[in-house]
Formats: sequence, C-alpha cells, structure tokens
Amino acid sequence: MPFYERGSTRIYYEEAGSGFPLLIIPGGGLNSCLSSLRSPFNPMETYKNDFRCIAADLRNAPPGQSSGPLEIDRPWDAYTDDHLGLMDHLRVDKFLVMGFCIGGPMIHNLLRRAQDRIVAAAFMQPSGFRPEMPDIFYQNNITGWGPPLCEKRPDITMDMVHDFLTNMYTNRADFVFTVSRDFVRSLQTPILIAPDDVPAHPYECAMEVASLAPNSEVTIFPWKDTQEHIDEVVDHTRRFLKTHAPAPAKA
Repeated sequence: MPFYERGSTRIYYEEAGSGFPLLIIPGGGLNSCLSSLRSPFNPMETYKNDFRCIAADLRNAPPGQSSGPLEIDRPWDAYTDDHLGLMDHLRVDKFLVMGFCIGGPMIHNLLRRAQDRIVAAAFMQPSGFRPEMPDIFYQNNITGWGPPLCEKRPDITMDMVHDFLTNMYTNRADFVFTVSRDFVRSLQTPILIAPDDVPAHPYECAMEVASLAPNSEVTIFPWKDTQEHIDEVVDHTRRFLKTHAPAPAKA
C-alpha cells in the first residue's frame, strides 16, 4: 500500500488510470478518505480511462490511514501541504483537481498557494459558510470527528480538537473559509461548480463563487436527484476537465 511520508506525516494514497494527472479530494468533512468516494459517484472509477486519478486519505481522518501532527495554528495549510507534497512525491507539476464537500475550501486554498500548478478545478457539492447555521462545521466535527480521533490518537485531546476547529471554522466564519471574495474575483483558473443545497453545502455560497470567478461554469441543479442527472454532470465534468487538460506531448 503506497504512503507518502514527510517528517512525522504519513499520507495513504491510491492511483488509478493514466493520462494527465487529476487530484481528487474525497468528501466527508474531516473524516474524508478514499472509502468516501462512493456517492454520488466514484470519480476514481469513473475517470480512470480519462486521467491519472490520484486520491488520498485526509490527515488524521479516523476511518483512514493517514496521520500527522494536528497543526492547530494552520489547519487548512497543513492539509494543503499534504496535497502539494503528495504531488511533488509523484513528480507531478501541473494537474487538474476535483473536490467534494470539504474539497471545495481545500481547492480554494490550493489555488491560493499554487495557482500556477492547477490547470482547472471542479467543485462538486462544495461546502461553505451558511449564515443561518454558523457553527454547523464545528458541531459536526466536535461530535463526529474529534472523539474517534482522540480514541485513535491518545496524544490528541478534545481541548486540542476544540482549538483546531475554532481556527479552522469559527474564526473564519464567512464565505468559503480559506480565501476572500476578492481572491475569487481575481482567479483566472477555469472552474466548474456542481452546486448542492444541504446544510453543509449551501447553494448560495456555491453560486456566489460561480458569479465572482471570471472563468466559471455551473452544472445543472439539482443533479443528485436522479441517476440521469448524475450521469449528465459526470459527462459535463469530463468534458470540462478534458477541455482544459494539456494535449499529450508527441513522441
């Protein structure tokens, strides 16, 4: 089983297919791991004939196999370090990225940190701030992520989990958590938004990103209600990614 290691951080990852690299960030919040790549479709399986698909368990996701320090003062950047470090480990310079749920804010942070490396980005049911439910991510993770993590890692306490989540979400309680609206306005990278509308995936926030970004596309909505609609968004996403992936170098 492949692991990428950097200091005390150990990231489990998998690859499928060949072609231009596509980094896939699973959903599931801080429990994000490869086993989450099942619904509404499995992108590793779906796109393996189109791209070199790469995905990893999120650091310290209790259901997964990745582990590392709980970097309380830089929660989002620690995850971005892992994603960029994995691509460096695989000798991948430029790549496409697709993210589900928490992958939305993580893609924004990747774009903030390494926009020159990301050819295009697909945001699938992205998470974001919902003013009427301002603490939903803190509450979801303080109950659904923190306790199993502490059980698995005796060196991590619930006080540390509280501080981590406060820095990750509560202190950034606006928009997409990781970047500003001005950043999205200035973004030249092509992006595709497949919006959702559940408590953790606010439609309004997804559509605000789409309206601000100069090079954005939006899929149909709703799209997870029927298999036909899911298939339509899968095809739209494939076309979008293929359009922006560089052509293979000629021998």
